[in-house]
Amino acid sequence: MRSNSSRGRTSHTPQRTLTHRRTATVALAGVAALIAAAVQTGAASAAPAKPQAGKADPAHVAVKLTPSQRAELLRDADAAKAATARSIGLGGKEKLVVRDVVKDADGTTHTRYERTYGGLPVLGGDLVVTARSGKTMDVVRATNATLKVPGLTPAVAKAAAEKQAVQRAKALGGTKSAADSVRRVVWAADSKPVLAYETVVGGLQDDGTPNRLHVITDATTGKKLYEYQGIDTGVGNTQYSGQVTLTTTQSGSTYTLNDGARGNHKTYNLNHGSSGTGTLYSQNNDTWGNGTNSNAATAGADAHYGAAATWDFYKNTFGRSGIKNNGVGAYSRVHYGNSYVNAFWDDGCFCMTYGDGSGNAKPLTAIDVAGHEMSHGVTSNTAGLNYSGESGGLNEATSDIMGTGVEFYANNATDVGDYLIGEKIDINGNGSPLRYMDKPSKDGASKDSWYSGIGGVDVHYSSGPANHFFYLLSEGSGTKVINGVTYNSPTADNLPVTGIGRDKALQIWYRALTTKWTSTTNYAGARTGTLAAAGELYGATSAEYKAVQDAWAGVGVGSRSGGGGGGGTSYENTTPVSIPDNGPAVTSSITVSGRTGNAPNNLQVSVDISHTWRGDLVIDLVGPSGTSYRLKSFSGSDSADDVNQTFTVNAAAESANGTWKLKVQDQATYDTGTINSWKLTFP
Repeated sequence: MRSNSSRGRTSHTPQRTLTHRRTATVALAGVAALIAAAVQTGAASAAPAKPQAGKADPAHVAVKLTPSQRAELLRDADAAKAATARSIGLGGKEKLVVRDVVKDADGTTHTRYERTYGGLPVLGGDLVVTARSGKTMDVVRATNATLKVPGLTPAVAKAAAEKQAVQRAKALGGTKSAADSVRRVVWAADSKPVLAYETVVGGLQDDGTPNRLHVITDATTGKKLYEYQGIDTGVGNTQYSGQVTLTTTQSGSTYTLNDGARGNHKTYNLNHGSSGTGTLYSQNNDTWGNGTNSNAATAGADAHYGAAATWDFYKNTFGRSGIKNNGVGAYSRVHYGNSYVNAFWDDGCFCMTYGDGSGNAKPLTAIDVAGHEMSHGVTSNTAGLNYSGESGGLNEATSDIMGTGVEFYANNATDVGDYLIGEKIDINGNGSPLRYMDKPSKDGASKDSWYSGIGGVDVHYSSGPANHFFYLLSEGSGTKVINGVTYNSPTADNLPVTGIGRDKALQIWYRALTTKWTSTTNYAGARTGTLAAAGELYGATSAEYKAVQDAWAGVGVGSRSGGGGGGGTSYENTTPVSIPDNGPAVTSSITVSGRTGNAPNNLQVSVDISHTWRGDLVIDLVGPSGTSYRLKSFSGSDSADDVNQTFTVNAAAESANGTWKLKVQDQATYDTGTINSWKLTFP
């Protein structure tokens, strides 16, 4: 891993948007929006317990904590943080900052920490410590690099870092001439931690979305290391959900959209403004809107209803009380800007905001949009998945997955549950959905399967493999009709996947999000985390565990259960082979014998390689004839770690029997790795 502008990774992500707004190097991250906008270390092991088949092991289900119980666990963790830091091998200058805690029914705790070094925040230094009876069982780290920098005194002036950041913000449509803040940090999202400045520039972007551009500058050289955008992106007569019941507050003869049953979540009318809170919806009767956008309260009713459905979904599905799991409501703002075709979550205000769409005709206030935006807040307050690269795709997919869960949970006859994202808001102007989970590429930009280099794709499109995984895990592959919608989900290896049901898929994803993943988790790490979650909930030999393996293989991540090919025969080499830095190619061999005829046209090649910058790697399969089949090419922009993937090769010209080789070469400096194992599967 290298510390330069083309190979950095992003840090924390407070704001995200619903749609992709521009093709640029900046990635939406702290205002989370619906439209197009890791390093996983520490093996997460499955529990040895054998739960009843098909049912989650109650010992490994997170308990519902009251606010006081959660506060007590946080206090306990804070009191023990120095001892915890020593026990997991942190250095003398490092300290832990408690961020969150999850407790299982068997007493196991999963405590999430940020880190400081010499009193400075460490970006990319977060970790999760799993402990039972005071004993650490596992540690999942955002980075495994030794945290050490030569000194904490910058060689570059703070003003120089600010100037660079402001100029970059202006180039991207920003409006401010000065930064909101500049602070010293330790940048640890790359392999070598460095002293840096984090500069934040506010204002507005060129499409009216709030701006919170974070620029990371090397405090020794003045070079930009990375940048990311900090905006993630009574009776209600709603536009999308029909007539619904709303929880409001009455004071005298006045009613307000204030949900006292859900942490006092409030809904405000910005009346086409783009700043401030707006005006709390208030009137002298408890019927809101008329079902069309001719009444300003209609969008308010939709947003208020969506927020309530999302709160209830998280509470009744996972035992989570609000975005931060502390019983406190967020708030919603509708009628943002003029013809603003987006919606976004902003950690800064702890709120979600909805535009009215093209011509102010289609407010982006549908149920799945509300669930999507609020889920950005949940991600920010759990794994904190960086809103760039593969972790950014997982961040976006989490919001799509949970937004879909909210829509099914709401069970609304006017907006029935489906695996389509934004199908009600007509962003494309032709009635088509914004995204498709069964085959993401149907939107024209999203990716169906993982491939080396997907981290360089906009996060709204690199989310495709995770969305596809969730659909396959829930419903399985092939053609089917669900709630009147026809789906036809393919797989990367052309082998079938049997679904386990949406409810179980949601539980596995949420447990991985809250207890297994960190800010830099990539697709390989997501697979590791979901397998660990499935193992704890259902057992490592369960149908659910195997389905997770098969669903990931179905989107090109990892191998199938039992060695890949649905009843096929596998041959494996598990002897580690070191990969020299920028050196000659190395090989690992497998001898196949006892087969007849030629190899198949869908030979499965499963590769497990550890590497600190996988873009440097060129990987080939060499057949018995000596012919090479390219599996992965060099990609200077692919900054993620590791290669954990199953490739499909047309090897029909090769004799099945003979010696097959995996050939790997590192073609750039500074990074090393190991072939851990590889496998050939003849379906």
